[in-house]
Amino acid sequence: MAVEPLKCWGRAKELRRKYYESYVEAHERGGIRWAGSAWAPHSLPAGLGDDVHSLTGEPYGASVAVFPDFCARCEDTVDRAGIARDLCAYLRNYWGAVLLDKFILPDGTIIDEFPKPDFYLSSHICCSHAKWYQYAAELEGGVPLYAIDTGLRLSQETSEASIEYLVQQLNEAILWMEKVTQRKWSAELFIEALRNDLTSQSLWSEICFYNQAIPAPLEEKTMYSLYVFNTLSPHRKEVVDFYKELRDEIKDRVERGIGAVPNEKFRIMHDGQPPWAFLRVFRYMEQEYGVISVASLYTCALANNWDVLKDGTLVPVRTPWETGISPKTRDEALRLYAMYNWEKRIIWYTFASCRARSDFVVQMAKQWKAQAVIIHLNRGCEGTAFGQMQIRLALIKADIPVLTYEGNMADSRDFDLPRTISRIDAFLESLGLERLSQGA
Repeated sequence: MAVEPLKCWGRAKELRRKYYESYVEAHERGGIRWAGSAWAPHSLPAGLGDDVHSLTGEPYGASVAVFPDFCARCEDTVDRAGIARDLCAYLRNYWGAVLLDKFILPDGTIIDEFPKPDFYLSSHICCSHAKWYQYAAELEGGVPLYAIDTGLRLSQETSEASIEYLVQQLNEAILWMEKVTQRKWSAELFIEALRNDLTSQSLWSEICFYNQAIPAPLEEKTMYSLYVFNTLSPHRKEVVDFYKELRDEIKDRVERGIGAVPNEKFRIMHDGQPPWAFLRVFRYMEQEYGVISVASLYTCALANNWDVLKDGTLVPVRTPWETGISPKTRDEALRLYAMYNWEKRIIWYTFASCRARSDFVVQMAKQWKAQAVIIHLNRGCEGTAFGQMQIRLALIKADIPVLTYEGNMADSRDFDLPRTISRIDAFLESLGLERLSQGA
């Protein structure tokens, strides 16, 4: 099977480095720093100017988890502070770094002062989001905080009352940001950012859609590093440009039959965030058995949108501009933002409906041609772990083999690597797979 290195991999690494360095250096350049959840309204602060830079908490918590020594220091610090271990593991890593007053960059460099934001702006989607940044704001001496209540999602059907509720909060947030920063907010800059934001989401959905091909052009370990830009700064033009380049490269790989791995023998889906300090589990399955993970709700639906056809098929959402809708006023743009970032995002109503979550996982497994599913029973996130045993039953009913393993996405003390490898070996062997070295 033909394979090639991903040509735009170097650019992805540079984008990620630039994101964190721009946040750290923003004040030196006269800019503004804000922080909040990865699902805060990224495009909204862009209305304050091009020199506004963010730090999103969940990706930062995952970055901390990749470096076990620094992560252990953060976890020990929050333990000593009396913070419960069953809280969000990303939240604990973030608070630990703030309490230590240390900041780690993607290359492992540790800065001796945690860069304090000028304000916190977050959306309240899961039970910890607003409280996450409320406590962080207190730790940092009373940083101003505004949290948007997104409401409960039970389906992809949009509600006029729900959209209006979100738009009202977004309008209030604009006035609040102007007061906090003493800057005038620009609807023109916001609409430009919104267009980039929704285009980035649409492009990532296209990229994921191409991964239904056999052989798969991407494997999930790589996808973890690529989807993340929609949780960092989807509203920036450089992210749109990167995703266009990546989309075109993936399309070309599919057309030429280029695979992500040289030995795709068996396809799986993964459910839940991965254990970030132990991503070698994915390489182990590829190298030992030719097993490739091709999709998950986490990589393929957390930071982008899908339309659901009548037969359940998932297809990438087109941007409003592609369908002839072009917002001209502030309120028109805010309504589109509310609809696409919260109302149409399928991942949010899987936080509240076991049936919806099960249906989507089964649909994705079938559509992405996964022959089995591996579920991470993740102690570090209640939202994405919601209903996972019901998902298991739904997969079994659909005749899709399923394995569960226990762990934590961002606290390595809650993960047993030898035990997990042993479970994977037993599961794959029960499906008739042999180690590649034995089958040669």
